[in-house]
Amino acid sequence: MELNGTPPASLGFHMPAEWEPHSRCWIGWPERPDNWRDNAVPAQHVFARVASAISKFEPVTVCASSAQWKNARSLLPFNVRVVEMSLNDSWFRDTGPTFVVSRNPSKSDTEPKVAGIDWVFNSWGGLDGGCYSDWSLDVLVAKKILEIEMIPIFPQTIVLEGGSIHVDGEGTCLTTEECLLNKNRNPSLSKIQIEDELKAYLGVRKVIWLPRGLYGDDDTNGHIDNMCCFARPGVVLLSWIDDETDPQYERSVEAYSLLSSETDANGRKFEIIKLHVPGPLHMTKEEAAGVVQDGDAKPRLPGTRLAASYVNFYIANGAVIVPQFGDEKWDHEALQVLSKAFPHHEVVGIEGAREIVLGGGNIHCITQQQPAI
Repeated sequence: MELNGTPPASLGFHMPAEWEPHSRCWIGWPERPDNWRDNAVPAQHVFARVASAISKFEPVTVCASSAQWKNARSLLPFNVRVVEMSLNDSWFRDTGPTFVVSRNPSKSDTEPKVAGIDWVFNSWGGLDGGCYSDWSLDVLVAKKILEIEMIPIFPQTIVLEGGSIHVDGEGTCLTTEECLLNKNRNPSLSKIQIEDELKAYLGVRKVIWLPRGLYGDDDTNGHIDNMCCFARPGVVLLSWIDDETDPQYERSVEAYSLLSSETDANGRKFEIIKLHVPGPLHMTKEEAAGVVQDGDAKPRLPGTRLAASYVNFYIANGAVIVPQFGDEKWDHEALQVLSKAFPHHEVVGIEGAREIVLGGGNIHCITQQQPAI
């Protein structure tokens, strides 16, 4: 059922924070050999590790193509639901729906309490720098998920990916100018017009625009979920590096300065927790050689700086699922920092998450939470 005409916020809907209760987590299944090395086999094992870890805390559904359903089923624990779904690639944060909820006590039992926003997806830039040339299956993923769950749809006309927004559930949204103001998304819309759409559809009252995302995050044009996120209202985690000669340093200082001068929608000054990035990490010759470079997807070249960030984690019911990149020092520190930031959550590290970042994202990018109400 499509809810046309009236934006979600006007009907009492808003996007809840990720730490609020979930009814389910959705994950896609990787297979395309022009993005994932060695026919996606190494990535599939790590995806299975992520799904298994999350399934200990909340229900998980993995969506796999008909060609991959049997393989996915064999690699995943029995308590993870596997459904068949055609897709171009597996980034459900960006192709899946953004769920919104209504907790209006005056609503009748027959009125929807959960709905999904179906943003327009254009493969992170369409024909102007997008990641692959055919995304015709991915544009249907949000609709299919909402159809499976029999949840109403709020259709949208602007291009936006779920990884480009973070909310605190209390009226504040974080995003980046590098992504949402990129000419390959919505060139006819101004910053104010895009902000108005975010307010009308996410139910937020204030949008905070960081200038840029993580250095090297060219695939997404600087998604916020690699750079900065909320730990709780008034507290943010920011990707950081101490090396002043590293190109990430300027971006981190720039974001820190802006956040230090800002308040959230409720007037709170931000507490900023620095979360050091790993590495820097780069794609090896062996890793690049495992990708089929056939021209249909963005090239994966040896020496490319990987957009690796511990901010790209997933908050499950009672747990934080965190990438581990094989950088012993910073992997360990990330777990310590996040354990302090989330004292009531179990912090679970996922070894081998480098395999996900080789494809252009990480744990937050491959997951999409469905709120419980």
